[in-house]
Amino acid sequence: MKLTMLGTGRAVVTGCYNTCFVLHEEERYFLVDGGGGIGLLSRLKSAGIEWSRVRNMFVTHRHMDHIMGMLWMIRMICQAAKRGEYEGEARIYGHEEVIRILKEVSCMLLSEQESRFIGKAVKLIPVEDGEEKEIIGHRVRFFDIHSAKAKQFGFTMDLSENDRLSCCGDEPYNDSEKEYVQGSRWLLHEAFCLYRDADRFRPYEKHHSTVKDACGQAENLEIRNLILYHTEDTDMANRKRMYTEEGKQYFSGNLYVPDDLETIDLEADECSHDGTQEEENGEDDAVMEEKDQQRLEAFEEMLKNIQKEYDSIQRQMEGLKNKGKTKSATYRQLMGRKMTYQSMLSMYEVYGLL
Repeated sequence: MKLTMLGTGRAVVTGCYNTCFVLHEEERYFLVDGGGGIGLLSRLKSAGIEWSRVRNMFVTHRHMDHIMGMLWMIRMICQAAKRGEYEGEARIYGHEEVIRILKEVSCMLLSEQESRFIGKAVKLIPVEDGEEKEIIGHRVRFFDIHSAKAKQFGFTMDLSENDRLSCCGDEPYNDSEKEYVQGSRWLLHEAFCLYRDADRFRPYEKHHSTVKDACGQAENLEIRNLILYHTEDTDMANRKRMYTEEGKQYFSGNLYVPDDLETIDLEADECSHDGTQEEENGEDDAVMEEKDQQRLEAFEEMLKNIQKEYDSIQRQMEGLKNKGKTKSATYRQLMGRKMTYQSMLSMYEVYGLL
């Protein structure tokens, strides 16, 4: 079994796609949420997954960044069925409200010739709290996360007789989920931002958690492998490193902060903390240290050149002043350049870099 993250971001992101993912095994696919729109189709394509091969889907709740992409899947299936190019059926699971919205909106937006395939080529299947289904050959149990915002379901999938993968949706774990989540081999949990940035992003007001919160919960639940998603996107280049650094302080298992389109092998988690995962992290740290050293050297070279240019400008201005040419165009140009470099040096001094 493998998991491919199609998107890893919160609702309003531009640096990545909204959180959604695919569980896949032997060319069978289970899509969880659809993100905020047609971008789902390009994400599937980029992941090497043909949209028409995805026959099992689940929508956690009605929010736009989770449900809108699924409307495009319904459209693609119905249009292909209308052309006679879609064999068999697809199944979309969700609680009653989600299923009702998908059906009503699809019927409003699609033509009658297309929407008539709802219930045939694509079946919308409501599930109840605690209900079980067999999906891509594995037992899946759906559960109500008791959201304070919109009704939302999570799920747990049996990977083997003794191992489970659990998904808490996009809100923090609560004790009502304990029977499904505790002791899971894999847990997918939202982490809106770093704990140090909580005052900036205010995750608690939005019923979300920080990296610290999610990792602390996972540690208490005896989770072996934790995947963090549904994050802010202000520093995507450093998100993996920063979230991992904070999370490792509160979680002793294997911590994953995937990028969009990253695939995780769910059978390859048996390494200890001095095993493969740690070695990879060590390699990443070495690369980061080398890049940091290069940036430091570049900064020092830039600062040296700024100071050199500032000194040169001052000498030229002093020469013109001695010649009585303070009203010349050259002197005024040099004055403007001096003020620019002086401002740059002042900023370095403000941040303690001089």
